[in-house]
Amino acid sequence: MKYTDFFVRTVVTSMATATVLMASAYKIPEQSTRSMALSAAYVAGADSADASYYNPANMSWIEGDKLLEAGLTYIHLPEVEYRGSVAGVPADDNSKTEDFLLPYFHYISPKVGNFRFGLSLVEPGGLSKKWDGAVQKMYAEEFTLKVVELNPTVSYAVTPKFSIGGGLRLIYSDGKVKLFNEGMYAENMEGDTIEFGYNLALSYKPKPETTLSLTYRSNVDLNLEGSSTGFIAVGSNPLPYYDTPGGVSVPLPATLALAAAHTFGKTCVELVYERTYWSEYEKLDFHFTNPVVDAVFGTPIDKDWSDTNTFRIGITHKLDEKWTLMAGYAYDETPIPEKTVSFELPDSDANIFSIGAIMQINKDLEAGFSLLYDHKDERTIHTPPNEKGIEGTFSEGGAILTNISIGYRF
Repeated sequence: MKYTDFFVRTVVTSMATATVLMASAYKIPEQSTRSMALSAAYVAGADSADASYYNPANMSWIEGDKLLEAGLTYIHLPEVEYRGSVAGVPADDNSKTEDFLLPYFHYISPKVGNFRFGLSLVEPGGLSKKWDGAVQKMYAEEFTLKVVELNPTVSYAVTPKFSIGGGLRLIYSDGKVKLFNEGMYAENMEGDTIEFGYNLALSYKPKPETTLSLTYRSNVDLNLEGSSTGFIAVGSNPLPYYDTPGGVSVPLPATLALAAAHTFGKTCVELVYERTYWSEYEKLDFHFTNPVVDAVFGTPIDKDWSDTNTFRIGITHKLDEKWTLMAGYAYDETPIPEKTVSFELPDSDANIFSIGAIMQINKDLEAGFSLLYDHKDERTIHTPPNEKGIEGTFSEGGAILTNISIGYRF
C-alpha cells in the first residue's frame, strides 16, 4: 500500500467516524434516568418530562400541569485492548480511558386544548478515543466530538386513545482529530456545524394498560466545516506545513422505533425494536481549499455500512408510594463491516444491562438514579477483508454510565 493512499484513508476514516458518534456505532440514547435504567426501552411507556424527547405523542396523556427533569450523566470509557498486527507490524496496545459529564434537561408545558408542548436539551454524543501506540496514532492519536441537540416538540390528542407528536431537531456538533506518523505526517483537524432535522411520533392505547407507539428521527447530513493544519512528507508534493480550510459531509442516519408497553398491576413491561438506517453511509468525501491537500486527501472512500437492529426490553415496578424500581436489557448490532473496522472506532455488537430507581420525595418532587453497563463483544479482524491490514482482536472497551436527576411536577 502506498503511503499516500494509507494516509488518505486514515485521515478520512478518522474524521468521518468522529462526526457520527451520535449514531448506532456509539450513540447515547440514554438521556434521562428512566431511559438509562431501562436500556432505552422507554418509548411507548414514556410517562414523565422526558417524553418530550423519547415520544412526544405521549405528552397528551401525562399527568401534571407542568413537568421538568434535569440531570447529569457520567460516562466512563474503559480501555480497548488490541492484540495483533497491522500490515505485518506488531501493534499490541491499549486505548486511553475517557471520562465525560453530560447535563440534560426536559420540560413539558400545560395543556392548551388538545395540544401540549415540550422542550429537551440533550447531549446525545460526546465520546472520544485516544491511543499511544505508534501504529494506532497513525489512525487515531485522538478524536473527540461534542454533539448538543435542542428538541422543541408538540403533541396533539386526536382522540382519548390516539395521539400524534413531533418536533424540530437543532443539532450543534464540533469535532477534533489528531493523527501522527513521525517523519511522514501530522494532522490536526477541527470543525463544527449547526444542522436541522425532525422527529415524529404516534401512540395508540387499545386499552388503558396497553400502549403501542412508533417514533421516527430523520436523517441529518452533518456538513462540518473547519480547518486542517499539519505537514506531509510523502508523495510527489510534500508540504513542510499547511493550513487550509476543509470540510466533510456525512449522514446522521434516520432511526425508526416500534414499541409496545403493557402494565400488569404494579409492573410495566416494554419491548422496543429499533432500526437505524446506516446504509445511507455509502461513501465519504472530504474537500480542502488547498488543491495539493485536496488532491492527496480528497479521494472518496467507500464505507458500505449496514442498517442495524437493536432489541430492547425494560421492566418498571412500582414497589410502593415512594419507590419505583427499573431494569433493562438491550442487544445492539454494529453497522461497521469487518473490512472497514479500524482503531478510531473498533466497534462490535453489544449487550447492555441497566438498573435504576425513582424516589418520590413528595407528591411533586422526585429524585432518580440509574446505572448502565455496555459490554462490547470481542471482535477478531482478518486481512483480507480488512482494508487497513488489521490482523488481530479487539476486546474489553464498552462503557459504564451513571445518572442522577431531579424531577418536578407543578
